[in-house]
Amino acid sequence: MASALGGIKVLDLSILVQGPQAALMLHDLGADVIKVELPVAGDLARHIVISADDRRSGVWEACNRGKRSITLDLRQPGGKTALRRLVEQSDVLIHNFVPGTMELWDLSYESLRDINPRLVFASGSSFGPLGPDAHREGADTIGQAWGGLISTTGTNDGEPTPVGALIADHSGCQNMVTGILAALFHRERTGEGQRVDVSLFGAMIWAQASELSHQSMSGQLLGRANRGHPLIRALLRMVPTSDGWIQLVGVPPHLWPGFCRAMDRPDLIEDPRFATLFMTPEDLQALKDVVDTIFPTRTTDEWCERLRAENQRFAPVRNHLDVLADPGAVENGYLVDVEHPDYGSIRVVGSPIRLSATPTVPAVVAPGLGHHTEEILLEAGFTWDDIAELQGQGAY
Repeated sequence: MASALGGIKVLDLSILVQGPQAALMLHDLGADVIKVELPVAGDLARHIVISADDRRSGVWEACNRGKRSITLDLRQPGGKTALRRLVEQSDVLIHNFVPGTMELWDLSYESLRDINPRLVFASGSSFGPLGPDAHREGADTIGQAWGGLISTTGTNDGEPTPVGALIADHSGCQNMVTGILAALFHRERTGEGQRVDVSLFGAMIWAQASELSHQSMSGQLLGRANRGHPLIRALLRMVPTSDGWIQLVGVPPHLWPGFCRAMDRPDLIEDPRFATLFMTPEDLQALKDVVDTIFPTRTTDEWCERLRAENQRFAPVRNHLDVLADPGAVENGYLVDVEHPDYGSIRVVGSPIRLSATPTVPAVVAPGLGHHTEEILLEAGFTWDDIAELQGQGAY
């Protein structure tokens, strides 16, 4: 079957999540992705293992399946030579080194553009390519903290906490993919490549565009989420049950009678304080007090049955094992059951995108370190004698 990015070759120099996950999405859309790793050490993600006794890495597998791995030391002349040869035949290069690193290695966008004017050069950083913090190192939770996200988590009487997912990395990845696809589309029309820059800081600002815009206009901090969202004056609230939690996402007027029936409170159906989506702060607090009193009287499953029967907008708060067991996630291809040659039958994360004419095809295996080095160098035009010379120079 045809793929959306068939024929596109990507050089993935990046590490951990932001860049590798962007390259993975391009792979699932059909691109040939070559993972360029440091000899011996490889991508740091390889070393985030399950335990001392289980050396598998979920982070590595999640972000690098389907890629081909070549080891190159880009600090060595031979490594630079090999990379430049690969750039001649590539469409996209991705890295997330600290800004200035590629320039230090004489591998700047400008120098690689001279080799291949059609190259899309995508750079991911922590704080952006410009400004006083541009050259600082960072990671996902630095993006969450610097971008203000952590300050919004939790409740007023508790501590703020990072989000329990690599959300800054992931948001930066999505922005990188969008930039790369836009650059490739521009190249189709003009023949010209370009540089794409994204950052964890920029990703967090974009992800909080509504909240930051509100605060910019009002001049007032919104504060913590407090089991809901400070912008929404409706019953958008996580409420406790007798054995867990349920997330409610507002009860519009047409659903209000059913919500009251589910709570066994038909007396509230005609209450003018609540039969509206957006309430005054005082009325909203009164409704929160009602649900916080009623919902702990039943189990989560009981509430799900009652709310589903009334076509309400809700979801139980599930853990990751619950999500992995979700049949809908498998049916939609968000999770995929595969046979791994080393690990046997496992369930992996698939693609969140469905395309009718050019469907995504998630791969199964992430490559061993340097497994495809000679294969890739031969494809790039090196001879076996050239490869032996590169090896002697410490290039890989």
